[in-house]
Amino acid sequence: MHGLMQDWRLVVPKVLDHAARNHGEREMVTRSIEGPIRRTTLAELHSRSRRVAKALVNMGVKSGDRVATMAWNTDRHMETWYGVMGCGAVCHTVNPRLFPEQLVYIMNHAEDCVLFVDTTFVPVIEGIQDKIPTVKTIIVMTDEANMPNTSLTNAVVYEEWIKGADDDFAWADVDENDAAGLCYTSGTTGNPKGVLYSHRSNVLHGLVANQADVIGLSAQDAVLPVVPMFHANAWALTFAAPMAGAKLVMPGAKMDGESIFELLDTEKVSSTAAVPTVWLMLLQYLEANNKELPYLNKVVIGGSACPQVMIEKFENNYGVEVIHAWGMTEMSPMGTLCTLKPGMEEFSAEQRIKQKLKQGRAPFSVEIKITDDDDKELPHDGEAFGHLLVRGPAVVKEYFKGEGGDPLDADDWFDTGDVATIDELGYMQITDRAKDVIKSGGEWISSIDLENAAVGHPQVQEAAVIGIVHPKWDERPLLIVVKAEGEDPSKEEILRFLEDKIAKWWMPDDVVFTDEIPHTATGKIQKLALREQFKDYKLPTA
Repeated sequence: MHGLMQDWRLVVPKVLDHAARNHGEREMVTRSIEGPIRRTTLAELHSRSRRVAKALVNMGVKSGDRVATMAWNTDRHMETWYGVMGCGAVCHTVNPRLFPEQLVYIMNHAEDCVLFVDTTFVPVIEGIQDKIPTVKTIIVMTDEANMPNTSLTNAVVYEEWIKGADDDFAWADVDENDAAGLCYTSGTTGNPKGVLYSHRSNVLHGLVANQADVIGLSAQDAVLPVVPMFHANAWALTFAAPMAGAKLVMPGAKMDGESIFELLDTEKVSSTAAVPTVWLMLLQYLEANNKELPYLNKVVIGGSACPQVMIEKFENNYGVEVIHAWGMTEMSPMGTLCTLKPGMEEFSAEQRIKQKLKQGRAPFSVEIKITDDDDKELPHDGEAFGHLLVRGPAVVKEYFKGEGGDPLDADDWFDTGDVATIDELGYMQITDRAKDVIKSGGEWISSIDLENAAVGHPQVQEAAVIGIVHPKWDERPLLIVVKAEGEDPSKEEILRFLEDKIAKWWMPDDVVFTDEIPHTATGKIQKLALREQFKDYKLPTA
């Protein structure tokens, strides 16, 4: 027997309909690419998104066509985002930090027919336009006064283009399981693979984000999504904020500490989210200029493991709650978030930080487990660690065009490629990527734990750990360090600092100082490049 309830489809345009109807007066503030702060409302976002949708249909864009964006977090990008999905097309967010060869690959693989691009990235597209033949029109997201001189042969000015359509447009009649968004993995090994989000998965994921123990936005909030929209839906904030009626503050292209602080302060931002490198710049600016964060309540930190010192500074020095998070493009992307359970407020400072360093627990709609190399499920005791598997309604089923084969096992579990522990209360902690874990004498050493310990040294700006071949132990850890500005720590000082923070047999066999550690396009440490750089390195213990 079926229930007798309405079949109210979970489609993305309904998010914006709700926002305009119930929170239309709520502000959206953008630091424009041109420079000045631009102010609009959720009602205006709704109107202009329908104009984008109508203009795309007038151009001949059809349901299921891929429309690409290469843009910062701005009001125009949000208009494009909802306009593309609202006309039935698929919004393909392109990461501009990829190499040109990767950009060409993913745009050809996606068969993008239209590209929306910020002026910042026009030179990038000029360099590859002859290699992306499916892109028939390039819409530069600016006005006539700020349109750059360009060699692009098919370029259109956004504000002139949108004038050709009014907002008298009925959203496309799509099924909730139709494709809405496309985001490619960063492709650290092999070509990037496309993750094709559905309307249903996006709406459900936005609802999950607004659970109180996840990001938990409300109409009282002002949220600053520093994490880019091309990083898997800006961690669902593009859906969650309009759902809640939260004020949106879009940072544009300026990601330095001073610019982020200005928006946090002047717009009275209560919630924000980004990768650790952004918050490192902000904290350095705050400390150097004796600034406070009087309005900020919570900061979500993900993308890579959050260093202990960063959590302590935000919470102890500025009174800002840190939510340590983990996820993947393949998960839309949120997987776990570290919010505390009842009774944990009584924890000692040491217990609390130990808990906060974990990536957290799964919200409703995400299932997680760990297994050994024989696919046997391991206990949730906080000690056993194994391969981290996930499943849920916003987890990838297969990659676009079948790339990479079938990523699921017989029970629909997706192997994340991470190694983790899960404790008795359900808190998960990443110990490594499966390909990065250091296997020494039959035991595993977590490169992530070592990196976090090293970054706690006040004279260390960034640290990375890789395994180096050892004749006796198979592999031993090499610590690679970027010194903090103006500091000059010695190898011996750093090793002494680590002595009471890690197991004795985890101690790195050597420390190497470098000016820069390579990162992927999504901000993660590029271990593959480091292993190649140090492939012939001889440890002193060898």
